[in-house]
Amino acid sequence: MTTTVAAPATAAPVATPKVRRGWTQHGMVFVAPFLLIYVAFLVWPTLLGFQMSLSSVNIAGGNNHFVGFGNYLEAFGDPRMWRSLWNTLVFTVLSTVPLVFLGLVFALLVHNLRFMQWLWRLSFFGPFLLPSAVVSILWLQMIYPAGYGLINGTLGTDVLWLGDPSVAMWSMVLTTVWWTVGFNFLLYLAALQSIPQHLYEAAAIDGATAWDKLRSITLPLLGRTTALIVVLQLVASLKVFDQIYLMTGGGPQDATRPIIEYAYDVGFTGYRTGYASAVSYILFALIVIVSLAQLRLFRKREEVAS
Repeated sequence: MTTTVAAPATAAPVATPKVRRGWTQHGMVFVAPFLLIYVAFLVWPTLLGFQMSLSSVNIAGGNNHFVGFGNYLEAFGDPRMWRSLWNTLVFTVLSTVPLVFLGLVFALLVHNLRFMQWLWRLSFFGPFLLPSAVVSILWLQMIYPAGYGLINGTLGTDVLWLGDPSVAMWSMVLTTVWWTVGFNFLLYLAALQSIPQHLYEAAAIDGATAWDKLRSITLPLLGRTTALIVVLQLVASLKVFDQIYLMTGGGPQDATRPIIEYAYDVGFTGYRTGYASAVSYILFALIVIVSLAQLRLFRKREEVAS
């Protein structure tokens, strides 16, 4: 009687350092084009801009020498810089709250609609696809000049929407909300569609009302999406420029001038490129601080909730 001895199982081949090195080299070949573009158009300009902020470089020529943090000290003592920074913060607060809230409301409405969802999606997201120049011209015809625009004509008022310093910023917020709320709406709608339906069915069996489902299921599961939208919206609002520059030019009386427009005016109208770079890096530092603080706040809330 013969017995058959099973061959010992062979272990899976272990990647040798040579094989791993080969995979790394192949990976670098695919990554290299992106890295080159990233370094050439982001890292290098960032470093060059910081170097310019430490000098007295002037695009009109003249003596260019190292001034250290002199441009930053001048900016901190510049009342027009502080006024433009304040305008930017005011615009950010006034625009972020309705953009996040309305994005959520519109997404909830469309998600629960059972007819012509494509039309509602297009209606809310369509304006976001328009260029800033088109949006500016459209809203200029609606709110300016006083007495002839669509809004004044409909309401029978004679408000200087862009000529009154106390109203102009609200006009910019209204224009921006109409233009960009579709992006937040789309993110919220995608998040709503990813929530498992069986959670709502189980809650319905337990007798939960629509408000209970929204408060206990929908809003908590949208927490990460809300954190992302808030951070993206804060960064976008802090970088506002196009619509304000095209519609008011920062007026009236610098009431709507954001800090990016101030840096643009100083750099390309006053030709002080070094000083404009310093103002830009002050805004960059503010954006980094706000983003990190917001992400940390949401992370703590998630830890408490879990």
